Amino acid sequence: MLTQQPQHELRAQLVKLRCEHRELDEQIAALMLEGVYDQLLVSRLKKRKLHIKDMIQKINSALIPDMNA
Repeated sequence: MLTQQPQHELRAQLVKLRCEHRELDEQIAALMLEGVYDQLLVSRLKKRKLHIKDMIQKINSALIPDMNA
């Protein structure tokens, strides 16, 4: 589970994932600018990008402490 890792490890993983997410975004944009591109490749990259976004959200949630209201 994510909360078992120390916060510094989670933050480092978060930085890595955000970087990978940004790189995928740039790669997708570059492929689409070509006009003729491999739609299957773009679809796979978008799916990977969405998976990374979900992982980023899970880590963010793990880093936010539960607050009892």
